[in-house]
Amino acid sequence: MAVSANLDKILDKAYESSSPAELLNAPVAALAGVSDSDAELLQKAFNIKTIGDLAGNKYFKAAGAIAAIAAVSA
Repeated sequence: MAVSANLDKILDKAYESSSPAELLNAPVAALAGVSDSDAELLQKAFNIKTIGDLAGNKYFKAAGAIAAIAAVSA
């Protein structure tokens, strides 16, 4: 079964036609609302350069897990 999702609202226009695989290698600033200066700070603080790096970062994964646990525990 094929799955599709419209990601246009969370991406900068230049990346709207990119596949999910391509987006993993896109810069973090390809996400709508993430500026180039935000991306620089993420790189300095966590060595995050791409959307894939952001998704795989252990601190962001831990924060997501804590939020998910809190949501079902409430």
